[in-house]
Amino acid sequence: MNSRCALVSQIIPFSCVDGPGSRLALFLQGCNLRCKTCHNPWTIGRCNDCGDCVLHCPHDALNIQAGRVWWQESDCQKCDTCLRMCPQQATPMAQRLSVDDVIGHIRKVAPFIEGITVSGGEATTQLPFLVALFSAVKADPSLQHLTCLVDSNGLLSETGWQKLLPVFDGAMLDLKAWNNEHHRFLTGRENPQIKHSIRWLAQHQRLTELRLLVIPDRCDYLEHLGALTAFIRSLGSVPVRINAFHAHGVYGEAALWRSATADDVEPLALALEKHRITVIRPALYL
Repeated sequence: MNSRCALVSQIIPFSCVDGPGSRLALFLQGCNLRCKTCHNPWTIGRCNDCGDCVLHCPHDALNIQAGRVWWQESDCQKCDTCLRMCPQQATPMAQRLSVDDVIGHIRKVAPFIEGITVSGGEATTQLPFLVALFSAVKADPSLQHLTCLVDSNGLLSETGWQKLLPVFDGAMLDLKAWNNEHHRFLTGRENPQIKHSIRWLAQHQRLTELRLLVIPDRCDYLEHLGALTAFIRSLGSVPVRINAFHAHGVYGEAALWRSATADDVEPLALALEKHRITVIRPALYL
């Protein structure tokens, strides 16, 4: 029995966009970045039981008991009013699940998937749970065929990655901007640790893909193309996935920013390919 728990925002049993093949995607609650472009902004914070959402729920699916906010799933109509109202950028629908709980979800779909991906929020903010979950998967003969991936912002120390190294198969990391100041503008945090994580993972054959986000008029990759391409080429044969920013689901000022089109993405894609870097273009544009 493994009772180590994590705060879980959502479980998607079958996902084709969270790593290679069909995968179970586990979204953990809480993030150490504050990205203006976040498409899951309600996974950033953690509920502090302030009760603001209870007052505004149109379906009476929320109530307060003993000073805690409780979510009644049977009454919930998934209208997302609580998510839009929350001052913490959190959700009252997050559940505390143990490793055994999650393993139970994985067993139900294991014959039909190629692996599991833990995302967020930021998965590594709940590192002990992550290590325990992947260890349990690797130790179970009926689950050993599943690959264990992390979708991460890279803001984890080398010591943290070393703890994961024996039990995970790879990480997909985002580099939201090359310049440190611009990265701080977009995410609220600096990027030297993220670049270090990218290098370290590549050196240990754990960097599944590097992700770049094209935001029209607000990304600096082409401006620093020489340094960026030299950095990527130093990683070895790591593919670069270019994601196109879209405003759907975004809160705050970025909701007014223009969504990226193929015309915005193609100059970066062609520039990287000119330097013999493998590029994965967006599958669709919204």
